[in-house]
Amino acid sequence: MGLKDCLWCIGGASKGVSGCRFSLYPMADNFVDIILGGLEKTDTSKVWKQTDKLSTCVRGKSTHVFDVVKGLFVNAYKENVHMALEATFSKGCPGDTDADSFMEVDDEKVNEKNIKDKKFNVVSKISFYPMGEEDYMEHIAKAVMTAKDKGVFAKSSHYISILEGDVHDVFGVLEEIFQYGEANLSHYILQVTISVNSPTKD
Repeated sequence: MGLKDCLWCIGGASKGVSGCRFSLYPMADNFVDIILGGLEKTDTSKVWKQTDKLSTCVRGKSTHVFDVVKGLFVNAYKENVHMALEATFSKGCPGDTDADSFMEVDDEKVNEKNIKDKKFNVVSKISFYPMGEEDYMEHIAKAVMTAKDKGVFAKSSHYISILEGDVHDVFGVLEEIFQYGEANLSHYILQVTISVNSPTKD
C-alpha cells in the first residue's frame, strides 16, 4: 500500500487553502480565563475554525490565518504571565481538501488594527520544512536569511532557528517566510513555538 492507496478519494486542495493547528499555554492558575478572554477579543470571522481537546485549527487565506493566530496570542498576553504558543502552519499537503475553509473573503486583516499598539518582546523557535524538494536546504536558508534581514534572528541551534524581538516583528517574519513558500513551493510546513515572559534567561 502506498500514497495513492491512502489518498484514493482525496485530490488535494485546489483553492490555495492555508492552515494552522495551534495550542496556547498560559502558565497560570486562571489559564482557562486567559485563553477564553483572548478568544473573545479575537475576530475569527474570516477563517474556518474548529477546537478539540488538543488544539485549535484555523483554515483559509494565509493572511487571515496569521491574523487570527497572532491576534489570539497578543490578546491573551498578560504582563506577568509566562505563556507559550505551539503552532504548525501548512500549505499544499496532497492529502488536503478544499473543505472547511473560508476563501471567498477580502484580504483586509480584521485583528491587526486592534492589536498593533500592543508591544512586548518574545522568543521563538522555528523549523521550516519544504516538502519534496531536492534543494530544500536552499529554501531553509532563505527562511533564515529573512529573519536575519529583519533583525530578529538570534542564533541557530540543533534542528531549529531561534528568533527574538517584538511580537509584531517576529510574527511579521513568520508570515513573510510562509509567503515565500506560497511563491516558491508546492507543499511546506512551518513549525513554530513562541514564548513570552519565560523565567528561563537562556
